[in-house]
Amino acid sequence: MPTPQLRKFRHPGTSRRGALSHLKGRQVDAAALAEVQALLGERPRRRDLLIEHLHLIQDSHHHISARHLAALAQEMKLSMAEVFEVATFYAHFDVVPEGETPPAPLTIRVCDSLTCQMMGADRLLEELGAKAGPGVRVVAAPCMGRCEGAPVAEVGHRHVVGATTDALIETARAGETEPAIPAYTGYRDYVSGGGYGLLNDCLEGKHTADEIIEIMEASGLRGLGGAGFPAGRKWRFVRQEPPPRLVALNADEGEPGTFKDRFYMETDPHRMLEGMLIAAWAAEAAEAYIYLRDEYPHVRRILLDEIAEIERAGLDRACKIHLRRGAGAYICGEEGAMIESIEGKRGLPRHRPPFPTQVGLFGRPTLCHNIETVYWVRELVEKGPDWFTSHGRNGRKGLRSFSVSGRVKEPGVKLAPAGITVVELIEEFCGGMQDGHDFKGYLPGGASGGILPARMGDIPLDFDTLNPHGCFIGSAAVIILSDKDDMRDVTLNLMRFFEDESCGQCTPCRVGTEKAVKLMERTQWDEALLDALSQALMDASICGLGQAAPNPVLMALKHFREDLA
Repeated sequence: MPTPQLRKFRHPGTSRRGALSHLKGRQVDAAALAEVQALLGERPRRRDLLIEHLHLIQDSHHHISARHLAALAQEMKLSMAEVFEVATFYAHFDVVPEGETPPAPLTIRVCDSLTCQMMGADRLLEELGAKAGPGVRVVAAPCMGRCEGAPVAEVGHRHVVGATTDALIETARAGETEPAIPAYTGYRDYVSGGGYGLLNDCLEGKHTADEIIEIMEASGLRGLGGAGFPAGRKWRFVRQEPPPRLVALNADEGEPGTFKDRFYMETDPHRMLEGMLIAAWAAEAAEAYIYLRDEYPHVRRILLDEIAEIERAGLDRACKIHLRRGAGAYICGEEGAMIESIEGKRGLPRHRPPFPTQVGLFGRPTLCHNIETVYWVRELVEKGPDWFTSHGRNGRKGLRSFSVSGRVKEPGVKLAPAGITVVELIEEFCGGMQDGHDFKGYLPGGASGGILPARMGDIPLDFDTLNPHGCFIGSAAVIILSDKDDMRDVTLNLMRFFEDESCGQCTPCRVGTEKAVKLMERTQWDEALLDALSQALMDASICGLGQAAPNPVLMALKHFREDLA
């Protein structure tokens, strides 16, 4: 039997001599490459700056085209897949596939999270969709961190509180799309009031790191972003790790109902910045990263200006400050996801251990803190830990910044004693309930903190006090509900938020939140199935988003069953 003749395989894109007759894959458009190079200018092409560079394209063109993605990938020496997966992960990047029509040049985002929905966001979205006209895109968006002014919308980068259809259309027609900068305490005023005196004393050796850490520990200050880990102990843990060390400040407060960090950054930014630099000094960290949510464009303008003042004054000589911009992802409020995002990746939570104090940003020991936590550092050192612990009610110690929204007459950030009850908070700090509304229930810790009825309004609001009741205080985002609020609508709004914001990394959260929404949209809830689904989410989700997502439905079934019929 003759031996078969073997033929050498030749790719259809090659000539007989073996050379490619045309290049494979997406080809980089020369004009797009020139545009990207012009936008990037002299900026480094490091991988961790990928999200910053995507923002440059989005801001310039109001979307990100396939040709610009390919050009950016080549310019940064990254694969197209790496650039594409990051660009499509974040909600604020409008990636337009080849051949599809880009969005309108102006976008109006209407917040549809709980407080805004209570105040008429659904009607606002419907009216705007009918009246906005050509050249304007209207989309629903998650919490914008201005719940005290609900309903809230954003025209371009300009927030409009107490928004109406006419006001939004007028703002759009007037071209008022840039953020409004509020009055705030700038560098000179801050210094004239004694600001940066403590930092200078630390840098000049008038204090030791151990001395400052001991004050932090004695104050009992706990992390005010939600987890509540003792701040001083965290400083000590990071300091014990081998250098180099870093600081990462999380300003991505995306929890519906939370806006205290925004308030502190837009009114007294240097108090936060000084606290961060003192924390970096104590931890011997040479660099600090501030991760700011993209929903706060006005705060970004403020911080860019004020960090420049710090640099001119030489106050960053021991720690260089980097400001990084989020891109619309609630999950990046979780510290592992924040670290991934700062590194220029998708915001996927990391498995722990190792903890960020050991292996954090860029693989280095990292001190992760919330904005408000470091905001208190100067106050605690200057006034002493006894000043802080002298405040409190019902056996609790310290002060808490409550973000209060919903059916009260005077919503806003309320600095109140730790351990205050929600009834006391409403009456003493919020002017009581709105006229015609009776107190029905409350969320003590934002969307993920659970829901309690008015009859349980005497529980002290602080870390650990709510846990026996299936709730937690988290970042102290208190949303007040009244007899005018439908609990089915409330819980469905919260679960839809978790469904939209799931990062998709783990199956229990990705599939479980979607399934829960479908079950809750039915006329009759399948309680047994919802309970089993909730247990799977709590037991098997990677991070706190999935683990806390069932809280609203479980609390509604427990305390508001009569409203669900």
